[in-house]
Amino acid sequence: MKWSYPIPCLERAQGYLDLGLLDDAWSQLAFLSAEQRDSPEALHIMATLLMKQKRWDEALIVSFRICELLPSKSGGFIHAAYCLHELGRTREACEILRSGPDCLQREPLFHYNLSCYSVSLGSFDEACASLERSFELDERLAGIAEHDPDLVPLWATLRC
Repeated sequence: MKWSYPIPCLERAQGYLDLGLLDDAWSQLAFLSAEQRDSPEALHIMATLLMKQKRWDEALIVSFRICELLPSKSGGFIHAAYCLHELGRTREACEILRSGPDCLQREPLFHYNLSCYSVSLGSFDEACASLERSFELDERLAGIAEHDPDLVPLWATLRC
C-alpha cells in the first residue's frame, strides 16, 4: 500500500525501512507525537519494522490496530494473518484473512499466503487453488513460490 506522508519523519522512516536500516527508521518514528504514532501510515511502518525483526506478538497488536482504523483496506489483515501464522496460530491466520474486506480477494498476496497456510494445515487442494489464483493476479509470485519453504510439502505431494 502506498501512502502519502504529510509528516517528514514518516517519509524518512519509510525510506530507511526500504533501505533495511531498521534502527534509523525507528529513530525517525521517535519524533512522532502519540496521535501521529496512531496514524495508519505510522502503524504500517511500525508493523513492518516489527515483522522484519520477528517481533510477532508486537507486530500482531499493531496489525490489529490497523484493521480497526482501516477495516475496508487489506494491509492490516494480511499483516495480522502473517503474524498469527508465524506464531503457530495458522487456523486463526486463515480466519482473519477470510474475515477481511472484499478487496482482499483482488490481492495476490491474500491468495499466496492462504495457499501457504493451507499447506500448513494439510489442505493441499485448497492450497493449489489459492496458489494458482495468486499466479493469475501476479505471475511474479511463481518465482517466489518455487523457493518458499512453506510450499515444499505441496511440491513434494501434488505438483500443482
